[in-house]
Amino acid sequence: MPSQPLPSGEELPADEVLIGGVWTRGSGHANEVTDPATGRVLTTLHTASPEDVDTAARAGARAAADPAWRELAPHRRARHLHRVADLIDRDADRLSAVQTADTGKTRAETAALAASAAGTFRYAAALLETAEDAITPSRGPWTTFATHEPLGVVGAIAPWNSPIASDAQKLAPALAAGNAVLLKPADWTPLTSLALGRLLTEAGLPPGLVSVLPGPGRTVGDAVVRHPLVAKVSFTGGTDTGRALARTAADKLMPVSLELGGKSPTIVLPDADREQALAGVLFGVFSSSGQSCVAGSRLFVAREIFDDFVGELAARADKLRIGPGTDPRTQVAPLVHHRHRDAVAAHVEAARAEGGRVLCGGGPPEGPAYADGAYYRPTVITGLPNSARTCQQEIFGPVLVALPFDDEDDLIAQANATDYGLACGIWTRDLARAGRIARRIEAGTVWINTYKQFSSATPFSGWKESGLGSEKGRDWLRGYQRQKSLYVADDATPLPWAS
Repeated sequence: MPSQPLPSGEELPADEVLIGGVWTRGSGHANEVTDPATGRVLTTLHTASPEDVDTAARAGARAAADPAWRELAPHRRARHLHRVADLIDRDADRLSAVQTADTGKTRAETAALAASAAGTFRYAAALLETAEDAITPSRGPWTTFATHEPLGVVGAIAPWNSPIASDAQKLAPALAAGNAVLLKPADWTPLTSLALGRLLTEAGLPPGLVSVLPGPGRTVGDAVVRHPLVAKVSFTGGTDTGRALARTAADKLMPVSLELGGKSPTIVLPDADREQALAGVLFGVFSSSGQSCVAGSRLFVAREIFDDFVGELAARADKLRIGPGTDPRTQVAPLVHHRHRDAVAAHVEAARAEGGRVLCGGGPPEGPAYADGAYYRPTVITGLPNSARTCQQEIFGPVLVALPFDDEDDLIAQANATDYGLACGIWTRDLARAGRIARRIEAGTVWINTYKQFSSATPFSGWKESGLGSEKGRDWLRGYQRQKSLYVADDATPLPWAS
């Protein structure tokens, strides 16, 4: 079906994908993209195919090897990245509207994500202009250098929950490092990535340097990972998929960066500022409708304040405003897809079967305004041990499970008793105690008296089954390059062995 204009008047991207510098209809299956708030089909998009991936990879290899990009001075390459950032800022309203239609997220959140994407390109440009190689200490009559060069073609497999920000976090450092990129957006949310692809084309990047290849992970994603010209894959998504990808990468001896799942603990100590903690816990798990890898989905509260704190939390969660992402009053928007909403509902039913007590939520909201959307009410569950499946499995929805703890050792034991290690939040007035607990928590990021705050300058990584490798920070570009050492003789004396 033809694309329908959005309520805000913006047109959705055309039925075309970007393959090796050419906008054309994909040769894969036809995919209906639906509005999570209404269930209405927004457009039908023909996805890429494995053959399209091959075409894109070959074009990307040529573009990456071309001196026009590979040998472009860093400050000139940085200009392209700044141009992309400027174009994102220019089209921020349209990109926000498309992403809200694509994912269901609120316009406030998608506007923030667009701004974040622009900032990511600018940060990568700054890294590029300030990155330095080294002259290393010599151990003989030669001068030694350590330099970094592009990998060639990078596969970037992005998730559906925050397309434009996640796309930027893969594209910007890979391009800054001198590579070509095959971007595979999620099958449910391709429109935002295609809109960003148009801006990359407009920014004047060499043709073929970026391809945008929407389609199923089992076909398009697999073709990207397995292609012999792809030298690295950056993946954000589920742990099971990441583990399978890592096995394929091992066969290729190919580096990977994996940002995977989480079941992050949020900790409320007895002395915490009550209002600050209540607001922070609500934001940490129910913003983005819980569809965040770092969502604070396991709440640990000191036993002496548990009943009072969790009761108030549930009462406030029950009053959060549910609605479409286009309504500025909405706090909890629909989930990304009806199938995902049903999966979240199944997790809650499993919690009930395990003996969990649902304090609020536990189902879709009632009323004709919600009947056709993928809505689910914010849900708080108590009465389960930390070993229960609900406390161990990532739900990726607006579902919080609350557990009491008796002392610091009990808290650490429970918080770390998970396969994941992505993030943690701590709420307390005692910063010395917070620092002590933070160092004992097995997670890549710990927030103290705040939550879900990010900086491109601060490394982000997952421990245990939450990921492999690190993103952001000053070394971000180096993950998309390979190191080369050079030895230059200081004189023309023949090597003595040959005399």
